[in-house]
Amino acid sequence: MDDDEALSRLKADHADREALAAALPTPGTDTPLARELADNARRRIQLTGRQFPKPVSQRVLTVANQKGGVGKTTTTVNVAAALAQSGLTILVIDLDPQGNASTALGIDHHAEVPSIYDVLVDGTPLLDVVQPCTTIEKLFCAPATIDLAGAEIELVSLVARESRLQKAIAAAAETGHEFDYILIDCPPSLGLLTVNAMVAASEVFIPIQCEYYALEGLSQLLKNIDLVKRHLNPTLHVSTILLTMYDGRTRLSAQVADEVREHFPEEVLRTTVPRSVRVSEAPSFGETVMTYDPASSGALAYLEAAGEIADRGAAGRT
Repeated sequence: MDDDEALSRLKADHADREALAAALPTPGTDTPLARELADNARRRIQLTGRQFPKPVSQRVLTVANQKGGVGKTTTTVNVAAALAQSGLTILVIDLDPQGNASTALGIDHHAEVPSIYDVLVDGTPLLDVVQPCTTIEKLFCAPATIDLAGAEIELVSLVARESRLQKAIAAAAETGHEFDYILIDCPPSLGLLTVNAMVAASEVFIPIQCEYYALEGLSQLLKNIDLVKRHLNPTLHVSTILLTMYDGRTRLSAQVADEVREHFPEEVLRTTVPRSVRVSEAPSFGETVMTYDPASSGALAYLEAAGEIADRGAAGRT
């Protein structure tokens, strides 16, 4: 198939999806549940099958927030899964000793498994510990094991302790194995693991829960990002902010969203991720919500957010 024929087929597929979307019931009719179902079906038709554009160059994003419970790991694995499902090659680096990102991707991470701990402390090549995700093609993970809990102490005495992950990623790129996106899931604290992640990345991706305490945590996080930028990584900047656990029924969610958008108009994604039982259930089955329930509101929101991130990367807006 030549390029013109492939392009024509893609355009035809897109036109078919648009036609199906237009034929669905208009939101605003019948019951609230019917409206939600119709809206979700329309969004799914428009998004399914779309191939996301490759970024201008490899993007390394540290997914960070010093406040726990904001959907940081959930956002990491679901955005990664959505990007991979849409044709991009993705690596998730699990830097949290709890290993929740590894669990959500169905990656084995018991104590004897080669992990990111071996990369940071023993200098093992990064690609030697990377495992493929069995449920999604083009999605890979460097898992975390419980050994990582002691890495903070062990790293203190090592040479260039803040840049060991950066050097490991650079060495992996030199072998010719290129990932379009590398997403680093950090623990909710500013220790040496998080510092390594921020030195290794040029971008910080911040999920923010739509509650008041999240704003207080954001202020402290920005101060710490500025510290790392001034002393260790001049290229580091906040490129992406995603509003999570959004509840449209509450005034507080809307107020938090408005305040964040006012202060970060360029960084905040248009998409908000609603509270979703399906998103919470998926990790218990060793899956992301993208495969557990791809038609759910949470999966659609993460797919839309991933599309925005990919479009920004292709346009050089990072």
